[in-house]
Amino acid sequence: VTVQIGDDHGREIPRGSVGEIQVRGPGVTPGYWHDPEATAAAFTKNGWFRTGDAGRMASDGTIYVVDRIKDMFISGGENVYPAEIEDVVASLDDVGLCAVIGVPDERWGEVGLALVVPRPGRTVDAAQVADLCRQRLARYKVPRRVDIVDALPLSPQGKVLKKELRRLYVEGGGARPPEIA
Repeated sequence: VTVQIGDDHGREIPRGSVGEIQVRGPGVTPGYWHDPEATAAAFTKNGWFRTGDAGRMASDGTIYVVDRIKDMFISGGENVYPAEIEDVVASLDDVGLCAVIGVPDERWGEVGLALVVPRPGRTVDAAQVADLCRQRLARYKVPRRVDIVDALPLSPQGKVLKKELRRLYVEGGGARPPEIA
């Protein structure tokens, strides 16, 4: 199996850049059973299987998984991977759980919304979250809004259901926390 970090057209991108982890070889699925449309969407035109994972390859060939492609959002023309922001927010001792999604913004297209669940018996200050993000992240990655919530929707395996968060906060026009950045 051959692995590359590629763009949407299956072209390898420079090492160190974030793109999609793509694979090809005899051990890779030939496609979806009786579903040519899904098969076509799963492969680039030049035959690379699209894993749906965003990653970067170091100069020594080591691959680092960054996030899921579907979780990425674009803010001011820049790709933002929520997992990077979530790692920063989760470094606060009082944070129990965090999820970041992109929400519409007239100026930037999308901006980050951080939804933070404090650890039991603790409190988290939205301004503190924003300050930490400003210290550790590029400006375009800093969540524009932070909402402190009691819980996040989880799958039976304990994974945050970001599709549900997008439904609540984007499609349903959910709660509109004040902007902080």
